[in-house]
Amino acid sequence: MVSGETRRGELGALLRSRRGQLGPADLGLPAGPRRRSPGLRREEVAALSGVSVTWYTWLEQGRDTHPSRQVLDALARTLRLSEAEHAYVLSLAGYSAPRPSAAAAPRTAPAHVQRLLDAQVGLAAFAIASDWHIVGWNAAYAALYPGIAEVADEDRNLLWLVFTDPSVRRLLPRWEEDSRRFLAEFRAEAGPRLGEAGVAALVERLRSASARFEAGWSDHDVRGFTSRERLFHHPRTGDLRLEHHQLTPADHPDLQVVVYTPIDDGCTPARWATLL
Repeated sequence: MVSGETRRGELGALLRSRRGQLGPADLGLPAGPRRRSPGLRREEVAALSGVSVTWYTWLEQGRDTHPSRQVLDALARTLRLSEAEHAYVLSLAGYSAPRPSAAAAPRTAPAHVQRLLDAQVGLAAFAIASDWHIVGWNAAYAALYPGIAEVADEDRNLLWLVFTDPSVRRLLPRWEEDSRRFLAEFRAEAGPRLGEAGVAALVERLRSASARFEAGWSDHDVRGFTSRERLFHHPRTGDLRLEHHQLTPADHPDLQVVVYTPIDDGCTPARWATLL
């Protein structure tokens, strides 16, 4: 386990490093007389961050201080830290990562994510954004759910399709169980974004379109995702037992890649092969 002294030393070293990489001009400060060393002065960082010089000096020295999250957020802004650096600084002080930005959810998968989906030959795979909009899929997923390409873009949302598309309901023999589980998982993932316009609009639209959604939403069930067996009933093959996995690309934490793998139950692999 990393000691508090080690974490404080790492925090101080990072602050000193980033302070040395910035000049007065970067922050709109007058250059003033020639400086003996490059970078900002501690006094400048402290003033711009709203903390005392002594306190900031102690942070750089790795002393046994306990900076608040607000102080670290202010320092991150002053020192122009990247999102990864900001999260790292917070983690060194024992805080969680910053909330994701409120940028609009993507509508299409980045090219490298789509290539990853296409590479899952023989496995149904698709990607959803933070609002569960389906942003990409591969050929095997289109075989499992043939209507995906014909769905209007504004309706191509996993939660919307589960609660409003009759063909999806027919595809899910355990629809009651699956729909409740999806709703609880959506609430867990989208909770921090419920105030955003896009997510709020989706929820209100579903509440108007589906009495089952309205009832489930009012229950306030919250469940984290776990990989699990899913049962599908495809009109061409009959029952298919697939294992449901969900992965997050490290460079796109706003996306989830979902992969269904056939379960070797004596029937599904052969049935699945005829579908592809």
